[in-house]
Amino acid sequence: MSNPLISLSCRAQKLLDSTRAVDFLGPLALRLYLVPIFWMAGSKKLADVDSIAEWFGNPDWGLGLPFPELMAWLATLTEVFGAIFLLIGFAVRWISIPLMITMIVAAVTVHLPNGWLAIAEGGDSLFATERTVGAIERLDRIKAILHEHGNYDWLTQNGGVAILNNGIEFASTYFIMLLVLFFVGGGRYVSVDYWIARRACRD
Repeated sequence: MSNPLISLSCRAQKLLDSTRAVDFLGPLALRLYLVPIFWMAGSKKLADVDSIAEWFGNPDWGLGLPFPELMAWLATLTEVFGAIFLLIGFAVRWISIPLMITMIVAAVTVHLPNGWLAIAEGGDSLFATERTVGAIERLDRIKAILHEHGNYDWLTQNGGVAILNNGIEFASTYFIMLLVLFFVGGGRYVSVDYWIARRACRD
């Protein structure tokens, strides 16, 4: 006699397995989410690569990276072509590699000193630091000034006032999403990679 709990568990698992018919939606969603992020980052760099190279190479107020011109162009073209490739689902696993490297470099050289949080939080937040708590104190002062000297309701009509902490949160999130795409690829049906592979295997 079968265990009712095991039987129910098996039926539930079969129900979940039936969703694999649309499993291409997962990588598609990841790709489409990342497209505007890398397109905006890359196209912004492309508009002024010289300034990006100067920032990359300057050890005093920049990142102090070696070969700044080369690094600037590599980062720019990786992001621009990465956005295009992710959009159409072409060479998704391959383009994920340099994009992940870009995220690692950004996290280590720019964001890591600021901790985890992208937006400053204070109080009892698990990731709050002395830096972010201090930022919240300044944020409260900013709000007080705006209440007193500005039309606060109008200024915040489309969003609240926040202080950017610029931690590794976003870079880490994008890295994880790219890591998933590296392993699973662009997905079935809605990626060029799928149709190339299907044609190659058929031939």
